[in-house]
Amino acid sequence: MNLKLKVWRQPGPAAPGALAIYEAPDVNPDMSFLEMLDVLNERLTASGEEPIAFDHDCREGICGSCGFVINGLAHGGQKGTTVCQLHMRHFRDGDELVLEPWRAKPFPVLKDLIVDRGAFDRIVQSGGYVSVNTGTAPDGNAIPVAKSAADVAMDAAQCIGCGACVAQCPNGAAQLFTAAKVAHLALLPQGQPERFERVEQMVARLDDEMFGSCTNYGECEAVCPKQIPLDFIALLNRDFLRAKLAPRRQPRSSAAGVG
Repeated sequence: MNLKLKVWRQPGPAAPGALAIYEAPDVNPDMSFLEMLDVLNERLTASGEEPIAFDHDCREGICGSCGFVINGLAHGGQKGTTVCQLHMRHFRDGDELVLEPWRAKPFPVLKDLIVDRGAFDRIVQSGGYVSVNTGTAPDGNAIPVAKSAADVAMDAAQCIGCGACVAQCPNGAAQLFTAAKVAHLALLPQGQPERFERVEQMVARLDDEMFGSCTNYGECEAVCPKQIPLDFIALLNRDFLRAKLAPRRQPRSSAAGVG
């Protein structure tokens, strides 16, 4: 099949960008979207042009590196699919496709379709860990965890941090990402010691990074390649309110009347 591509080209963060038009002839329907771009880049390189820059790594929908907007939809709009898993058979001969990077202030464009998602890393670094010293790997059954809790925690832990939720949200909000990172620790015993400190710190960092506010559009859930539900945002809000409204625990010495 033959396609026309309008691709956002931007040499660097401080340079202006614009859409450039390319023809993609004889596209094999069994190619992935990134393989189609690989072939186009080979043609561009052979003709002395600058290849299109896009992020990728595993190409198996695991790492979260790839991701851009195709015709207004993050990852191309196929349910539960990243760009690297999107195949060209979902398009038709003669289609015109517009490729743009994630559009959000906290995700500055680095080059073409690549954005800097370091804001996500900083949110996780602000509190997305546990301080429990486990030593060597414990036996899998040493800490009793209800299967229902383990299943929900695993659902949250599936988040790959691709940024599609932010790109698709009209507000540029990152609550779904943050909620998933908070929830998968908050639902397990190992995550309890810092549970409320964690949610305060991560929400504070979320605000510092200038992401938008969540107003429950639901666009984030619709394009999430791991189909993470909005329920986790409700859990984030609940824990955040509990952290802000619950009285702080007294230090052990004060509680015991010592000092």
